[in-house]
Amino acid sequence: MKEILLVEDEDKMRKMIKNYLIKEGYKVTEAADGEEGLLAFQSGSFDLAVLDVMMPRIDGWTLCRMIRKESALPIIMLTARSTEDDELFGFDLGADEYITKPFSLKILLARIKSLLKRKGEKEEAGLSVGEVHIDEKSHRVTYKDEILELTPKEYEMLVFMVKNKDTAITRERFLNQIWGYDYYGDLRTVDTHVKQLRKKLGNNYIKTVRGIGYRFEGE
Repeated sequence: MKEILLVEDEDKMRKMIKNYLIKEGYKVTEAADGEEGLLAFQSGSFDLAVLDVMMPRIDGWTLCRMIRKESALPIIMLTARSTEDDELFGFDLGADEYITKPFSLKILLARIKSLLKRKGEKEEAGLSVGEVHIDEKSHRVTYKDEILELTPKEYEMLVFMVKNKDTAITRERFLNQIWGYDYYGDLRTVDTHVKQLRKKLGNNYIKTVRGIGYRFEGE
């Protein structure tokens, strides 16, 4: 079941969208403002986000920018502002779709389906960076056309880094994403797994970001 992050400060609008999407077969996590939305994004794993623009604490533009720094998650912006400049600004921040209020729930659903289809097509094609290729269907990783033998955690870490290529990822975020929030192990667990990945991939891809964590680089 696809999971959607819905961030909207108008209670009536949020409930209406949530109920409609649930009826259409989606799982929905809701947040009443940008700060709640950011916390939900950081603690969950979503297939798509729907963000209102005008919200308290953290507005939708800022939240979109923050999400885009960490993820290629498809993002739909909802707003009462309909000028061309507003739309261009949203796309510059990394939004994938821009829907002006008032809107039809059927139109929103159609945009969601379209974005998820595009996302699925990209995943079907696999993930490739340089000479590293990941087939998510078979969980097979090849490097220089040779199959790599990875542990489950090494595989999850590699996929997470490739999907967030060129983004600095903290050790804490690795632990939360790969091991879960109920894991109480040492941060050095991340370093150990990175060390093993480097042995298998060489030192060309995973870069140390001093004081933060690691970044996956490559063309």
